[in-house]
Amino acid sequence: MESDERRLGDRILSALELAVEQGNLTVAEPLAQALELSMTAFGGPDAVDHRGVPIRLLEALDRLDSLRRAQKVA
Repeated sequence: MESDERRLGDRILSALELAVEQGNLTVAEPLAQALELSMTAFGGPDAVDHRGVPIRLLEALDRLDSLRRAQKVA
């Protein structure tokens, strides 16, 4: 985990990256769901998030999708 991670979503993303790196889909799936919840819940239902989607998040989700496909084939 990076030392400058203050947001819950950043910490969940780090955990997701580690789970995917270790090929642990059982842990990665709920982490991806928790990440989605933490990102949409911040500020309430009418809040508008002005931050862009980090490349790191997109890459983690791509790797998660690859892991899902690989486990379906196995």
